[in-house]
Amino acid sequence: MYDAQMKPNDPSIDPPGEGRLAFAPRDHPPIPRARIGVILANLGTPDGTDYRSMRRYLSEFLSDRRVIDYSPWFWQPLLQLVILSRRPFRSGKAYRGIWNNEADESPLLTTTRAQAAALARALEPLYGERVLVDFAMRYGNPSTLSVIRGLKERGCERILFFPLYPQYSAPTTATANDQAFRALMTMNWQPSIRTVPAYFDEPAYIEALAGSVERAYAGLSRRPDLLVTSYHGLPQRYLTEGDPYHCQCQKTTRLLRERLGFAPEEAVISFQSRFGPEEWLKPYTVEEVARLAGAGKRNIAIMAPAFSSDCVETLEEIREEIQHAFRAAGGETFTYIPCLNDDTAHIAMMSDIVRRELGGWT
Repeated sequence: MYDAQMKPNDPSIDPPGEGRLAFAPRDHPPIPRARIGVILANLGTPDGTDYRSMRRYLSEFLSDRRVIDYSPWFWQPLLQLVILSRRPFRSGKAYRGIWNNEADESPLLTTTRAQAAALARALEPLYGERVLVDFAMRYGNPSTLSVIRGLKERGCERILFFPLYPQYSAPTTATANDQAFRALMTMNWQPSIRTVPAYFDEPAYIEALAGSVERAYAGLSRRPDLLVTSYHGLPQRYLTEGDPYHCQCQKTTRLLRERLGFAPEEAVISFQSRFGPEEWLKPYTVEEVARLAGAGKRNIAIMAPAFSSDCVETLEEIREEIQHAFRAAGGETFTYIPCLNDDTAHIAMMSDIVRRELGGWT
């Protein structure tokens, strides 16, 4: 290591260079050049659609106390002996309907990889090889632990951890951050780490959402009667216990509506993906679209602003189950507006956030 007694002209040491500490002894082993890592963190994906892959993934997901906070003494027997004996078959069927067969992976994995590659290209002119971009999954692979370790081995002494959840909630943002810090607990030499906060009211995020709506509307022969903004659901009690998710979803839709110049009745909010018997945030999307169709709103557009990437909840649940409920109630035109995915405006927004959050490090 560097010794303060050493002098730059000491013949026993070398000047700094690639793989060397400043003024290290000639026989000092090479070390990676100090870099900064950026990790895009998404929810997760099964490795396959077969029963064992689905069961492994669902067991990890549904065992997370941030997601299901019931007592393990009650929940684990129910989960392992009852739920996971049936649900992997149903979930596997849903995933098979959207699976990227060419790459043999879920669309979420394909898109998150594309987002990381696009972000790396956007940052390269600014930072060169000093900043490395990778991605990780909270559940499944690539795991958060493996990615953090990999970046550390490549010389990243500082890591910016970026959960891809615009609105904060304990079962999404918090559990992703939890997993990052659990990874650090296994490391003797920990990199410094920062986490990116929720970005639900970032002007660039609202602008990217608005752009996707405007492009979708421009391609339609008839303007939709209204826009449904469908967010992933959350048990109602989380709101009363102080989780800010519901409020941030409401603000996202309000800001989007104002940016688009829509009247209040032209953009409504709902929540999808209920699980279990307790009451969740309302209105439920599957019921709300049926109600709208019955009330004469038979031409709607729908988007999912809480999802940064299209996944089973959007490609299968919205486009299949929710669309079916709408049409069964008399709906006619159902337009799904894709998630931002690796859209240019979305990547530019990520780049802006990363540059800001790296302040003082670069």
